[in-house]
Amino acid sequence: MKVLLLSAGQGRRLLPLTVGIPKCALPIRGRSILEWQLETLAGCGVDRVTVVVGFAADHVERLLGARAWPYEVRTLYNPFFAVADNLVSCWVAAPELTEDLVLINGDTLFEAAVLRRLLEAPHRPVTLAVDHKAAYDADDMKVSLDGDRLLAVGKRLPAADVHGESIGMMVFRGDGPALFRAGLDRAVRRPEALRHWYLSVIDELARAGHVGAASIHGLDWTEVDSAEDLACAEALIDAARGPQSEGAPSPTIARTSRKSSSVSTSTAASGKGRVTAATLSPIRPDTRAKPSSSVIRPSP
Repeated sequence: MKVLLLSAGQGRRLLPLTVGIPKCALPIRGRSILEWQLETLAGCGVDRVTVVVGFAADHVERLLGARAWPYEVRTLYNPFFAVADNLVSCWVAAPELTEDLVLINGDTLFEAAVLRRLLEAPHRPVTLAVDHKAAYDADDMKVSLDGDRLLAVGKRLPAADVHGESIGMMVFRGDGPALFRAGLDRAVRRPEALRHWYLSVIDELARAGHVGAASIHGLDWTEVDSAEDLACAEALIDAARGPQSEGAPSPTIARTSRKSSSVSTSTAASGKGRVTAATLSPIRPDTRAKPSSSVIRPSP
């Protein structure tokens, strides 16, 4: 399975931490967000990863090249990162949308069981991973559902229609990549395209009946979107790690609300998965999209 990671943004809400490095490269207890993601993917049957980069792209490529990975990894440069939101990152990555693949936001940390549950869901052109909680705030990417069918997704859905939130992960199968690519082509021609998220295209596909939802409720994930979220993610990893001796396995990533200001040890310790460090192999280039892609090679 191929994975597309959207990691082009600076993460301005995390300034001054992101003055010189992008959000995906911020360290959380010894590893960057991107490294946590890639290590988790190693246990999910992934064989190729394309990382869409933009702000401080050289820094991300050095980070990737500092070690080898157990699958093919390359970067794809989005030259519009400073003026556009992630809809354009997906449009730049259109050459990748030719086969089944998973798309993951560059700030979503998750245990391997989250992706496994998404991949086990009934096949639809597009399937979103969604979670559920008691209340949703204005910044949540809310979803409206009819069973396992997605009716709508967006931040401004009426409260009465909200049944969960998108966690920033989805799988495209069959006609899904082509439908998404066509939707991106339509969306990018609109005057408001630079301000829109790619989920506006998923919303259009959902309203046309092409999108399903897979609940990952009870599994462990978190999104890093602000300094508060970063501190929460650190607390979760610390609590999951506990006392460790040399050579002990990596800690579990545990789940919390995006806007939680504190995390109890008991909650963080209840994680069900572990981010694993797998046997590593050299990174190989992909020949597509040469003008905007870069070959990543492990440092000697």
